[in-house]
Amino acid sequence: MSSTLFRTKKVEQSILDTEEPEHALKKSLSALDLTVFGVGVIIGTGIFVLTGKVAKENAGPAVSLAFVVAAVVCALAALCYAEFASTVPVAGSAYTFSYASLGELPAWIIGWDLVLEFALGTAVVAVGWSGYVRSLMDNAGWHMPVALSGREGASGFGFDILASALVLVLTGILVLGMKLSARVTEVVVAIKVTVVLIVIIAGAFFINSANYKPFIPKVQTVEAGGSLKAPLIQLMFGWAPSNFGVMGIFTAASVVFFAFIGFDVVATAAEETKNPQRDMPRGILGSLLVCTVLYVAVAIVVTGMQHYTQLSVDAPLADAFKAIGHPWYAGVISFGAAVGLTTVCMILLLGQTRVFFAMSRDGLLPRFFSHVHPRFRTPHRPTILLGVIIAILAGFTSLSELAELVNIGTLFAFVVVALGVIILRRTRPDLHRAFRTPWVPFLPIVSVLATLWLMLNLPSETWLRFVIWMVIGIAVYFLYGRSHSRLGRRQETTADDVLKGQSHEAE
Repeated sequence: MSSTLFRTKKVEQSILDTEEPEHALKKSLSALDLTVFGVGVIIGTGIFVLTGKVAKENAGPAVSLAFVVAAVVCALAALCYAEFASTVPVAGSAYTFSYASLGELPAWIIGWDLVLEFALGTAVVAVGWSGYVRSLMDNAGWHMPVALSGREGASGFGFDILASALVLVLTGILVLGMKLSARVTEVVVAIKVTVVLIVIIAGAFFINSANYKPFIPKVQTVEAGGSLKAPLIQLMFGWAPSNFGVMGIFTAASVVFFAFIGFDVVATAAEETKNPQRDMPRGILGSLLVCTVLYVAVAIVVTGMQHYTQLSVDAPLADAFKAIGHPWYAGVISFGAAVGLTTVCMILLLGQTRVFFAMSRDGLLPRFFSHVHPRFRTPHRPTILLGVIIAILAGFTSLSELAELVNIGTLFAFVVVALGVIILRRTRPDLHRAFRTPWVPFLPIVSVLATLWLMLNLPSETWLRFVIWMVIGIAVYFLYGRSHSRLGRRQETTADDVLKGQSHEAE
């Protein structure tokens, strides 16, 4: 059984599968498209919302250093993703990479994990977008009915109609084609980056150096306890987490990590890239670099404009300008955030559908979902199915706890990809690698350790939900995926042919 659970799919076979007419995606993306996709999905809820929260509760003005720490962890993982995406230019990202290096069961587990990660990420961001739009509507004197704004009305019913509608519209755009999606993304990203630059440039004129003191506030130790909401590291080792101080920066990094989620989604579009060997590393690393610079600059400016103890948790960027008497800038920021979050939703949904499509093409999920649209050459069936499910989920979802579940799913994928680079270097040294992760195995090992550290700083409650989802996934694999695997059937056919040949020779 172990030989079937850890059977690997050859890179050459994965590439051959992408050439089957019924299951082939259209190649239309360039390095610029990929970079725009990356920036489009990374700059979102994290920078517009989390900056104030972690500055006020964990790191003070040193939140800028927390962004740097999170970026370093992401950069280590990004180097591993860049090697895999250029070597195995197939849809599916970490799922496909795991299938080529770790085996079928680990690939299924990471695929199952990514489906959850992208689904919840899309729903969470859609709810955040809905909040910004409702705020703009309220300012204009238009008010949504309470029952349709995500809050329970007098009847006890509450459904976020705006979040749900956004997901359905984006689903339609993705069905119509990648190039259309890329063009929509380019326009929206231009608006979003402009807003971030306005925050940085305009805010720089209102910085008060006194607000940076103390840059790293004194430690406030949180009482140790056995609550499931405590970080796992506390329950395992008895260490009480600290707010502020140097350790507060690392605690903040595990939270603001959510702001960097997205560069890994770029890897899911490898199969739809014109020159993946050259353009995938550029898209992944380029988008991460651009966003890191913008994030650190925004954090420095906002904590300089307003003392960290006074920062807003819900809308820190907009409220910082309101506090200094410039509400016009606050309106621009809210508009930019609302517009910008649409691309985050779309690209997360795109990533999820590509992973689902890759898994169905391998037979681990029903093959019905692996057929592409005859005209648009997009995986329309999984896109429509998942779009409808996420639209319903977005209507009823809650932000805070689901965001942490998205974090742990992404971090788990980082660990798997880093390990996969080490293993594939040993098992397939002959493969042509257009981009090579430097200092293997040292750098991937450091990536694994840094990622695990951030995972341990997440609440135990998040770990519990994650384990439950994984157990469900393993059950689905044994009940369906293992027996329908195309790789398994190919191996059985090969074995039968060998036996028939031996029988003929004996005769």
